[in-house]
Amino acid sequence: MNTKLVESLIQVILSLSEEERSLLEEKLFFDSSYPSTRDIMECAQINKVFDFLYDEPDLYTLEDGEAI
Repeated sequence: MNTKLVESLIQVILSLSEEERSLLEEKLFFDSSYPSTRDIMECAQINKVFDFLYDEPDLYTLEDGEAI
């Protein structure tokens, strides 16, 4: 095991800004083989797959149900 390398990496990571640490975590722990929620939402919006819902009647109003 390369303990010296690990210690050096720790020092570098500790010297990162919060923004840089967040980016590092995203790169290390995010499985990019799947599209993100944002990507899916943008795809649905661009392709207009839910536009049919605009033609649906409004079944509920703000006055329906019990107050929270």
